[in-house]
Amino acid sequence: MKTFDEMIEGYARFRAGDWKKQHERWSQLAEGQSPQVMVISCSDSRVDPAQILDVDPGEIFVVRNVAALVPPYETTPGRHGVSAALEFAVQFLEVREVVVMGHGMCGGCQAALTQDLHGNDIGEGGFVAHWIDMLDEVREPIAAEHGTKGRTAEQAMELAAVKVSLENLRTFPYVEAKEAAGDLKLRGAYFAISDGVLHLLDENSGQFSPAQ
Repeated sequence: MKTFDEMIEGYARFRAGDWKKQHERWSQLAEGQSPQVMVISCSDSRVDPAQILDVDPGEIFVVRNVAALVPPYETTPGRHGVSAALEFAVQFLEVREVVVMGHGMCGGCQAALTQDLHGNDIGEGGFVAHWIDMLDEVREPIAAEHGTKGRTAEQAMELAAVKVSLENLRTFPYVEAKEAAGDLKLRGAYFAISDGVLHLLDENSGQFSPAQ
């Protein structure tokens, strides 16, 4: 894997290549952005939404965090990074769709399943543990049916996490209102690292199927 110094060489190639080829587009983007889609995905280095969806700069508004989670709406003191990004995308950029994209082999979902980090101090997994405890409620039936180890249990948690985030999105008043008015669409997706297949959630059936 490359060091940041080696990545600077990639920046030089970008300046000599894509920057010049798409100079008109970059000039337009300098005036502002107007993406139609927001993607909430995991921080995992293997799942870059722009690469998976093959989009140009300016086409998606992305927020990434551990396990692609959205917390429920709350106004308590604190730093609400995902909530701030969501508010900006929906209220100011007026995106038309919000996509929650989970993925296979997710370390955050695995930790939520095993609860190995629960009780750890800050600096030793405590921040992560508090973040992924959003999945504690859906963990129980999964653990009861599949245990807490192995790909069957892990994938069940990964898929459930997408549904939890969609449920939490709907606790934001402006999201709920815009979805009800038909001005905003919420979508669930899941990218399988093992085979590179993107799955889309049918919320009516609760099932994920390969994108066509």
